Amino acid sequence: MSKSLAELRQKYALGALNQTDVDADPIQQFQRWLQEALTAQLPEPNAMILATADRTGRPFVRAVLLKDCDAGGFVFYTNYRSDKGRQLAENPHAALLFLWLELERQVRIEGVVEKVSPAESEAYFRTRPRENRLGALASRQSQIVLSREILDERFAQVAEQYPDDNIPMPNQWGGYRLKPDLLEFWQGRHGRMHDRLRYRLQKDNSWILERLEP
Repeated sequence: MSKSLAELRQKYALGALNQTDVDADPIQQFQRWLQEALTAQLPEPNAMILATADRTGRPFVRAVLLKDCDAGGFVFYTNYRSDKGRQLAENPHAALLFLWLELERQVRIEGVVEKVSPAESEAYFRTRPRENRLGALASRQSQIVLSREILDERFAQVAEQYPDDNIPMPNQWGGYRLKPDLLEFWQGRHGRMHDRLRYRLQKDNSWILERLEP
């Protein structure tokens, strides 16, 4: 197995990333790349890897879905009592990674996370499919459960309790916004001489753009 893995290689030749071509605003540059991923009909183009750490510095990582992106930052939703919710309460610093292999691109983002307003969480919650809203009520995310049957029974009970569309948002559920202070755009290139452009936020809230060696 180790030999076959070592022999796996992919040549990157789809494009280049030049400082003269990117937007001066990294959020707008990200939105441009995200739109290109959407246009290319990539699977789950809004999927992102979220890295957190607890108060001791121990790292944790998982995939979540981006649900909004604007000048304020990158928004995702979850259970505040989940593992990641507890970690963010202890240490609000986090990182995101978008990987669009079909376009030979990735974007790495660092920043501080804060909760979105209850009104913003409520507005998004109302747009979710009925089953997803029921699941938010039924799941005690990250807690140990003895069997799948217990989960299914609890979901059925919640569905019976709320037979119509008037499903309340759980108090422990809502959104987070990562406010970035660093974004790095990566474009695969031939010979592993990849293009890496990094934006860093300055004290005056302007962005500095730097090229990094691959």
